[in-house]
Amino acid sequence: MEKKENKSNYLVQGTILAVASIIARVIGMIYRIPLTNILGDEGNGYYTTANQIYTILLMISTFSLPLAVSKLVSERIHQGQYKNAQKVFRCAMRFSVIAGGVISLLTFFLAGVICGSIMKVDHASYALRVLSPAIFIFAIAGVFRGYFQGHESMVPTAVSQIIEQIVNAFVSVIAAALLFRYGVSVAGDDPSMGPAMGAAGGTSGTVVSVAVALVFLVIVYSVFQKSNRRYLRHDQTKRTESDRAIYTAILATILPVVLSTLIYNITPTLDQSIFNTILAGQGYTKEQYTIIYGIYSGKFYVLMNVPLVLASSLAPSVVPSLSAAMINGDYRDAKIKVRTTMRYTMIITIPCAVGLAALASPIMQLLFRDSHRLPASIMQAGGLMIVLFAISTLSTAVLQGMSRMREPVKHSAIALVIHVLALILFLKRFNLNIYGVVYANTLFAFIVCVLNSMAIKRHLHYRQEIPKTFIIPLISAAFMGIAAMAVYWGVDHLILLAGGSDPSYMLTYIANAIAVLLAVLIAILAYGFFLIRLKGIRESEIETLPKGATLIAILRKIKFL
Repeated sequence: MEKKENKSNYLVQGTILAVASIIARVIGMIYRIPLTNILGDEGNGYYTTANQIYTILLMISTFSLPLAVSKLVSERIHQGQYKNAQKVFRCAMRFSVIAGGVISLLTFFLAGVICGSIMKVDHASYALRVLSPAIFIFAIAGVFRGYFQGHESMVPTAVSQIIEQIVNAFVSVIAAALLFRYGVSVAGDDPSMGPAMGAAGGTSGTVVSVAVALVFLVIVYSVFQKSNRRYLRHDQTKRTESDRAIYTAILATILPVVLSTLIYNITPTLDQSIFNTILAGQGYTKEQYTIIYGIYSGKFYVLMNVPLVLASSLAPSVVPSLSAAMINGDYRDAKIKVRTTMRYTMIITIPCAVGLAALASPIMQLLFRDSHRLPASIMQAGGLMIVLFAISTLSTAVLQGMSRMREPVKHSAIALVIHVLALILFLKRFNLNIYGVVYANTLFAFIVCVLNSMAIKRHLHYRQEIPKTFIIPLISAAFMGIAAMAVYWGVDHLILLAGGSDPSYMLTYIANAIAVLLAVLIAILAYGFFLIRLKGIRESEIETLPKGATLIAILRKIKFL
C-alpha cells in the first residue's frame, strides 16, 4: 500500500508540474504570436539570440541549482536530517547571490562583445543588457524552487511558473510595441534599430516576471516555515554538517549538471553561429540568414517545446524520487519509476510530434499567419527530433537521480562534437541550409539517447520495454495523423466551398482555425481509441494516473473501455 501511494504521489507531483508547465508554455506560445508579429523575423532573430545567450549564462551561473538543491534536500529529509536540509537551503542561497550577481554584472557590461564579436549579431546587445538582471533574480528563485521540490512539493514551482508567464506575456508585448516605435523614431540611417529595440522590450518581460515569481515564492516559503519548524525542533540529528561540506556537496552536484545542461543549451547558440558564418560565406546577407534562423527558432522551436514540456517537467520530480529509492537500496522501486516515467512521457510526446508534423502548415497559418512552405517543412523534418529530445532529457535526469552525475556530461560532450561536425558537413557539403540544423540536432539527441540508455542498463540492470512504450504509441499516432489530416482537409474545403469561388482572407483564416481545432479534437479521440484497442495501456495503469478513476469513467462512457 505504501509503495502504491508513493508511486501515486510521485506521478501526481510530476503531473502537477507538467500541467503547470504546459499552461505556462501555452501562455508563452500565445504571447509569442503577437510578439513575433510586432518584431518581425529580423527582430525575432535578435530576441532569440539574446535569449539563447541568456540561457547559456544562466546555465553557467545557477540554472542547475534547483535540481542540486532538490536532490540534496531530499536525501537529508529521507534520513530525517531536517536541520541539515535547512542548512543546504541557506548555503545554496548564499551561493546563488554571489554567482548570480557576478554573472549578471558581467553580462550587462560585456553584452556588446558577446553579441557583436562572437555571435555576429550586434543589434541583439540591447536585448541582452535588458535581460542581465534576470540572471540574478532567477538564481535566488531557483533555490526556493529546489527547496520545495526536495520536499516533494511541486505546487509552489508550478504556480510560480504560471504567474511568471502571465506577467511575462503582458509586459513583453506592451514593452516590445512601445520600444519598437521608439527604435523606429530614432533609427536614422539604421533600419534595424526598430527591431532591435523591440527585441529589448520583449526581453524586459522576463525580468519583471521573474521578479514577481520570486516575491510569490518568498511568501510561500514564509508560510511553509511555520509548519517546518516542528520538524526542525524534533530533529534528532547528532551531527550538523559544516558549511564547507555542504558547499562541496552543492558543487559536486551542480558542476556535472551545469556542464551537461550547458552542452544542451549551448547547442542552439553554436548552431546559429555556425549557420550564420557558413551562410555568410555562401553569399547570404545578414538580414537573410537572420530571418531564416528566426523562422527556425521563433516558430519551430517554440512549438517544439510544447510537447517537450512533459519530459522537462517530470525530470525535477524523478530526480529526488529516484535519489530516495537509490539511498534506500530499493532498486525494484527505482526500475518502476524509470519505466513508468518513460512510458508516460512517450505516450504523450509521440502523438504530439506526429500531430505537429501532420498539421504543420495549418498550425503555422493559425498561430503565426504564415502560409509559406519553409516553416511547415521545418516542423515536418523535426518530428523525430522532438521525440529524441524528450528521451534524452528524461534519461539524463534518471542518471542524475542515480547519482551518476558525470555520465550525462560525457555523453552530451561526445554528441556535441559529432553534432558540430555533422552540421558543418550538412551546410557546406550538402547545402541543406536550415534543414541541416534540424538533422544535426536530431543526430545529437539520438547519440545522447543511446549512450544514456546503455549507462542506465549497466548501472541499474534495466532495459526499457519497447512495444508498449514506443511501437504501439507510434502506430496509434500514425492512425491519428491520418485521421487528423482527413478531417482538416474535409472541413477546410467545405467551409471555403460554402464561401464562394473567391473567399476573403478572413474567411480563409477562420476556415483554417475551425478545421485545425476539429482535427485536433478528432486526433485526441482517435489516438486514445487506438492506444487502448492495441493494448498500449491497460485499465489498471490508467487507474494509477492522477484522476485515473475519473478518466476511466469517461472512457467507459464513450465506449473506449
